[in-house]
Amino acid sequence: VQLQASGGGLVQSGGSLRLSCAASGPSLDYKFGIGWFRQAPGKEREGVSCIHRTDGSTAYADSVKGRFTISRDNPKNTVYLQMNNLKPEDTAVYYCAAGIYCIGVPDINEYDIWGQGTLVTVSS
Repeated sequence: VQLQASGGGLVQSGGSLRLSCAASGPSLDYKFGIGWFRQAPGKEREGVSCIHRTDGSTAYADSVKGRFTISRDNPKNTVYLQMNNLKPEDTAVYYCAAGIYCIGVPDINEYDIWGQGTLVTVSS
């Protein structure tokens, strides 16, 4: 299975972007969690949000709660991350990944299928 992240770009502070993570190839089988992560320059990769593919449960990092919304479209095998009220500190390369669970803020050690990143730049 392959994950393809897209939707990044340059946006002004307060603006919005929607990222997409499309899965293709063999079934994700028991990878029920799809997570979004981000890595800012000089910083470690951190979990942003995740969603359970079947029951739709979600989790968010405190830094994005109330601003970001994760959703899924199972027939399209796509997960979205709607990002509103973006701030310069949201600037990072965003990655999507598949893991077994979505329980709490996603931990990179629990996700083992990764897509390539998409760059989000928020100008002040």
